[in-house]
Parts: sequence; C-alpha cells; structure tokens
Amino acid sequence: MAALPAYLLLLLLILVILRPVAAPGAASQPPTSEPHLPPPLLAQKVQVWPKPTSISWPYAVYAPLSPSFSVRAVLSHPSLRQAVAFYTRLIRAERHAPLVPPTNYTLSRVPVRTLTLSVSDPDVPLGPAVDESYTLSVLPDSGSADISAATPWGAIRGLETFSQLAWAGGGAASGGQPIIPSGIEISDRPHFTHRGILLDTARNFYPVRDILHTLRAMAFNKLNVFHWHITDAQSFPIVLPTVPNLANSGSYSPTMRYTENDVRHIVSFAASFGIRVIPEIDMPVYSRLSVARFGSGHTGSWAGAYPEIVTCANRFWAPHAEPALAAEPGTGQLNPLNPKTYRVAQDVLRDMVALFPDPYLHGGADEVNTACWEDDPVVRRFLAEGGTHDHLLELFINATRPFVAQELNRTVVYWEDVLLGPKVTVGPTILPRETTILQTWNDGPENTKRVVAAGYRAIVSSASYYYLDCGHGGWVGNDSRYDKQEKEREGTPLFNDPGGTGGSWCAPFKTWQRVYDYDILHGLTDDEAQLVLGGEVALWSEQSDETVLDARLWPRAAAAAETLWSGNKGSNGKKRYANATDRLNDWRHRMVERGIRAEPIQPLWCSLHPGMCNLSQ
Repeated sequence: MAALPAYLLLLLLILVILRPVAAPGAASQPPTSEPHLPPPLLAQKVQVWPKPTSISWPYAVYAPLSPSFSVRAVLSHPSLRQAVAFYTRLIRAERHAPLVPPTNYTLSRVPVRTLTLSVSDPDVPLGPAVDESYTLSVLPDSGSADISAATPWGAIRGLETFSQLAWAGGGAASGGQPIIPSGIEISDRPHFTHRGILLDTARNFYPVRDILHTLRAMAFNKLNVFHWHITDAQSFPIVLPTVPNLANSGSYSPTMRYTENDVRHIVSFAASFGIRVIPEIDMPVYSRLSVARFGSGHTGSWAGAYPEIVTCANRFWAPHAEPALAAEPGTGQLNPLNPKTYRVAQDVLRDMVALFPDPYLHGGADEVNTACWEDDPVVRRFLAEGGTHDHLLELFINATRPFVAQELNRTVVYWEDVLLGPKVTVGPTILPRETTILQTWNDGPENTKRVVAAGYRAIVSSASYYYLDCGHGGWVGNDSRYDKQEKEREGTPLFNDPGGTGGSWCAPFKTWQRVYDYDILHGLTDDEAQLVLGGEVALWSEQSDETVLDARLWPRAAAAAETLWSGNKGSNGKKRYANATDRLNDWRHRMVERGIRAEPIQPLWCSLHPGMCNLSQ
C-alpha cells in the first residue's frame, strides 16, 4: 500500500489536536465520522448567582483557563483597576468544586488566555440609577472571552459573573486549571437600581475589617448599596471633625470609633466593587419597635456631649405606670425648640457630606416618642399653649431638610413614618418629592402602596420580609414573661409556646424563602412601580455583632440579591423557589469557600440529592 502524502498526514494530525476530549467522569460522546462537529445540544445548568437575565449556551463544551490567564482593559478608572486586580487573583486561585458537578460535557483543547473588558463610558460616576448592564461571551476555540459594558460598574458585575462560571472540572485533561463554559453568551442587567443591605453599627460595634468583609460578600451577590446606620441612642461611634465630642462622649470606647480615615477607606473599598455607601444619622428620633409598640427617640447618644439639646436622656426606658420613654433601652431625642439643636445638627450634617460622597443622605426621622418630648418643661409649655407633636416634628424637618437639599445638595431619605407614622407626622407640603425618598418598613406592600401613591420614590425594607434580626427572641433583662411552666391558654397571644413571638416583635424568623418570595411591587400599578427604586434587607444589631455577622446576613441577603437583580419568577411567570433551592445550596457552598461563613439552608444530604427535600414533587 502506498504511503500517504505528507500534506494528508499533516491534516490528520491537526484534526486530532483540535478534536474536543471528554472530561474525566463525563459521559463520552458517541463516535462520529466527522469529529469536528459540535457535541449534541444538552440542557445544562449555569451556576451564577444572582441568575443572569439572559443566557445562551447551546453546546455543553468547557474550556480550561490558561495558567497565564489575564484580564485586558484600559484601566483609567481607579475602581475598575482595583476590581480587575481583585478578580484576576480570585479567578486564577479559586478551585470551586460544585456539590453536584456537571456531567455530559466535553472539554476543548484551546484554553482561555485572556478576558477583554470594553467600557464605552469609563468616567461615569457611581450613583443612583447608574447603568450596570453588561454582556459576556466566551468565544469557542478562540482562547478569549469578552465583557462589554456601558460603565465601569457594569464591567465589575460582569467580572463577578465570569468568576462564577469557572469551576474545578476537567481533571488532568485541563491541567488542574478551572474550566468555563465555551460558546456561552450572557446579556444581563438588574431589575432594580437600588439593591442593598442596612447594617446597624450603633447598638453593637462592628470593626472596620468586618464591614470590608461584608462589602466583599455584597459584591459577590451584585448588591450595590451599603446603608450604614451609624448612630443610634446607644452609641455615636463616628468621629466628626467639627463635633468630635459626640464620639468622645457617645461611643462605647476609644477602640469602638470610626475615624475619618476609617470612613474614607470603607467608602473607597466599597466603590472598588461598585457599591455606594449611604450614611444614616438619626435625627431627631428613631424607632424600630423592637420590644413593644411605642415610639422611640434614638438620639440619646448625643446627650454626653450636648445634654441641653436632648430630652429624656439617660432615663429608664419603661417607668412603672407611666408611658414608655423609648421602644427599647436607650432614651433621648433632639429638642426641636432649642436653637442650639440646629447648630449642632448642621455641623453633623456638613461633616457627614464631606465624608460620604453619595448624593443620598439618610435622615432617619422615624417614629417619635411623644412622652420623651413631653419630659422637657419647654416642650410641655409649648403643647399647653396650643402646639402639637406634629408641629414639633415639622419645625425640625423645616429647619434641616432644606439645609441638606439646598446647601449640601443631597437627596434626603427618611423612614416612612415621617409621612405615615401612627402618632406624629408631617404633611407632604414640607417634603418635596423631587428631593425626598421614603423607606418603607411597616405593613409590607400596603405602606409601599401608600408611599408611591403619594408620589414619592420608595426603598422597600418591609419588616415582615426583609428584617434579618427577627425571630431571635427578646433581649431585655428581668423579664418574667419567660417564667411560665404551664402551657399557655388557647385563644391568647402566644409567647413561649410554639407559634409565639418569644419576645421578638417581628417574629417569626425570616427564612431565605420568605425573603426570596417577596414581590416588592405587589399591588402596584405600572406607574406606581416606576417609583420603587429597589429594596434593602436590614440587620438591626441588638443581638448581633461581628461574631455572628456572616450567618445573620448570608445566604438570606443573597436571596434578596437575586430577586432584586433578576426577579424571582421564571420565563413561565411562576415563582422559581424550587429551582432556587438547589442553586442557593451550591452558591452558599461557594460563598463558604470564599471565606463567607454563610449558614446552611438544608442538610448536606439534600444538596447531594436535588429535589428530594422538597415539600412536594
């Protein structure tokens, strides 16, 4: 038999080199006389959290990442430069092993060497409603991948998605390198522009390292707002240059303060992940009804430095046979009738704006405790002469809101109570809609409806769905309600027995499914829905500090992150909580691998046997 010509031998050699090889453990493809044809179309899961809005991956082919993998971009923006450095390290180092690894795939011989970032407008500042959309593609057998975005912030979201596409498959055939889907195309954008976490650092202090750790976890979940509830009645932990005595007298200790450098580091670190930091300083009052349904002034921590401007400071919160002075221990609220109140308040606000560049400033103004104000003789005389509690709050809002909106050029965020509060409110005439946003927390969809129907933009933090501290029982001492040995009588409110609150005003515990299934646009018209900016899950810290922070937040905050990014419904219009269970199990597993100590949502057996732990098939 004659020898084959040299050019035919060369052609055969090229075909052998380019033919995809089956990954170890993956099902072999059926033999074919045309080895260059793509593998068959298969239904494959792409494990990205939050779920992208559009994914196309027609063929089950993975490509290994090259050991020299790099990200190419024009890094004129400092935040994007930091993000690229972080994600390059993460993608090269991470070896995620899924709980249930994909099967029935083939492995391309062409490794992905470069990821190219293209940003059409690299100078767009981080702020409300910034464009976070991106497209991502991994070109088959090209050795390259691409992310295109309008802004650096969209590019950062694309980098997170790319990092989650990689996993430790392929075995020896991939040279021990992570593999990613080849031929995949993703087009993605968030449903809501405001997707956040509120963290209360006043009731218990959180070191800077733990705040940075939380910001990193937020970036993994594409959350973009850190609502920093800095001060409350219990402590004033932030050092402000014009009024340093507020922290000197109001913090728990010198080691439990946030300096100017701390704040600037947190803001800069957050920006490197496309996260805004919105500060909240409660003025003149704040309440979260954590013990009983009474209003509460939560500026008592100001009294150490300026006792003359705070009413009912350092009083026992629940005097016998008298109205409660606060919703929980820690009394005091600012006195709207003392002119010095406004000089100090303006100094605080001016310093806050200098430290926090975000165009939003949260002013609190939650439910007022009328008894605390009435503890002051000047206030009592004002009321005796025909003044009202509403008028007192109106005086304060009229003196501070224009200063923030006009002189400091900030949009003011208040809690819903300033308009909807059951006891003390102000009218919409002193709350201009163009410079005022209201954050809801009571009565679920009903209060969201009331806020947007009044024409205000809304941030949704409904306690019945989004309060992550709920269901951990009460925390006040000397409480005889727990000293009950007999079964509680039927027909009475339960406290200790199954179904009772256990002392938690917002019980029960909000499971990830409760968070995930919340539709923050429920009951709204299309026009009203346009006024909902997004939502925030909240962690109030009466019973939390850095030792339990991860488990309190994650993965429940991740459940909110997906619903706010891509919704909680599939293409058929039905809630996808069954599908989300398996994906969240794996995502929680990956977060733990990344150093986030997220609590489990099920026994490991359930993760290894998808669908077997469902309530129904």
